[in-house]
Amino acid sequence: MNIIKELEWRGLLKQLTNPEKILKAQELKKGVYCGFDPTGDSLHVGHLIQILLLKRFEQFGFQPIAIIGGGTGMIGDPSGKKAERTLLDDKTVNQNVAEITAQMKGLIPDVKIVNNADWLEKLSLINFLRDVGKDFNISYLLNKENISSRLENGLSFTEFSYTLLQAYDFYQLYVNYDCVVQTGGSDQWGNITSGTDYIHKKVGENNLACGLTMNLLTKSDGTKFGKTESGAVWLNKTKTSPYEFYQFFFNQEDKETGKLLRYLTFLSEAEIKGIEERHAQDPASRFAQKQLAQAITLFVHQESGLEQALAVSEALFTGNVKMLSASAVESLKQSLEQYQTETFNLPILDLLVKANIVSSKREGREFLAQKAILLNGEIVQDENYQVSATDLLYNNYLIVRRGKKKYHLIYQK
Repeated sequence: MNIIKELEWRGLLKQLTNPEKILKAQELKKGVYCGFDPTGDSLHVGHLIQILLLKRFEQFGFQPIAIIGGGTGMIGDPSGKKAERTLLDDKTVNQNVAEITAQMKGLIPDVKIVNNADWLEKLSLINFLRDVGKDFNISYLLNKENISSRLENGLSFTEFSYTLLQAYDFYQLYVNYDCVVQTGGSDQWGNITSGTDYIHKKVGENNLACGLTMNLLTKSDGTKFGKTESGAVWLNKTKTSPYEFYQFFFNQEDKETGKLLRYLTFLSEAEIKGIEERHAQDPASRFAQKQLAQAITLFVHQESGLEQALAVSEALFTGNVKMLSASAVESLKQSLEQYQTETFNLPILDLLVKANIVSSKREGREFLAQKAILLNGEIVQDENYQVSATDLLYNNYLIVRRGKKKYHLIYQK
């Protein structure tokens, strides 16, 4: 099996500049890179396909390299965007670079991290125009889809120049880091071919520079994958808890799961087919979704994160929330509707109304009478019940369940 066949059976491969060069690079154990611009302080689920791609290449003998674009992040890539990015200041970009660098190292320990600010910030405007700009014809650039698609709505010279910067990045990696392969999403094809063409001009015909793109990770309706009503699903556990992360994948539709198992796990073709066959026998068990969620949560959040996600999922499903550790309960601040109170010494109906768990005391009485209000797993029926410190988990938390599935977290300020 070679890397191309691996990507093909998974349905990942979109475009190749030169398959022979990629196979030669695999034989010679060359470097492969993907760029991540630090536009935020964390990567998100949409980046997973590229992160996993670097890991796949590593499994086939390549040296994975991640460019954290401290330089290009100051500009913004127009690819796949309908409008200009908001420019970030130096301090924000540098903070984001540090956060994403640590994140990448946690996911792929042997990845080589490179910051393109190391060479881009040394370029003077004159040298950039002479050494890079002269090798790019305007008509050539205007034919790039990532540029031409933006012309009608407007494209600044700043973002217009982005593809030149990315081409120069590839050249620097080729010359100084023994990196001959660039990867990216399908929206990166124009930038990648700019790089291979530039290296051809600078190095000559006998170069190994090549590139490939992956199919973008989208939902069946064509919209971006990784967005929820509350926003992006982040890889940083302080922004998206392991439980929320696990549940995002566990709640995927059947028609999405097979593709996601191929795109986002390291499971073999036989293993995935086995999962699909077992799932088909009892779709209600959500067996495929469980395997998907466990595999990806394990990769991103390691064993401890998966254990926490499974524990929280089990506790909220069964109602046995007292089994949760203090850290697991704390993580629920990211996942449940919540209310901060100055005191827990309140009548139950007052607390339910203040926390917006019920709309009125009348509604609260109805839920209490139906045994539909649980405090930390214990049914409360008495409308005169006085909540106190003895009801709390870890002296500060009250997990209130209303009905079968609606949970709220109350804690003290």
